[in-house]
Amino acid sequence: MPANRRPQARAEKRDEIIAAARLRFVANGYDDTALSKIAADAGVTANTVYWYFPDKDHLLVAVLEQLLAEAMARYEPVAQRPLADKIMFAVSELSPLRNLVDTVHSRRSTSPVIHNWHNGFHATADALTRADLPPEDAQPASHIIAFVVEGLLTHPGDETEQREIIDLLVKSITQR
Repeated sequence: MPANRRPQARAEKRDEIIAAARLRFVANGYDDTALSKIAADAGVTANTVYWYFPDKDHLLVAVLEQLLAEAMARYEPVAQRPLADKIMFAVSELSPLRNLVDTVHSRRSTSPVIHNWHNGFHATADALTRADLPPEDAQPASHIIAFVVEGLLTHPGDETEQREIIDLLVKSITQR
């Protein structure tokens, strides 16, 4: 007779599934990660994953939410720094997750949950930069910042080159 496993809280098992998904998504990318591999890493069956998440996109959003929460905790000391430092922080935080950024952009047109997360993410990012921008240009300037950050993720250079681009961007959008 098999040994009884200790009872496990639903939230704890959910966190284990998210942790397993996070490792797989970051290492292998979304498309190359099978739900069955995530389930095995979490010590559950693939069907069990569906008790916690309706589909793989919802699981990806749970991973993204966790990553965002961790980044926001690290952001606190940067919050009072100049705008260019905030943008560099975003680039450095997102660089290791470049493949997930690409996944979000490629899946947002077909996945409502990813589309909604993406919109919320941009609203959060915009809110973090608005106070540093001229009020009359805040909305388009915050969009330009997002485009530059995404460009730096797509075409990564060294930190010096990134900083030069960001410094020019900030100078261009904040000086009148």
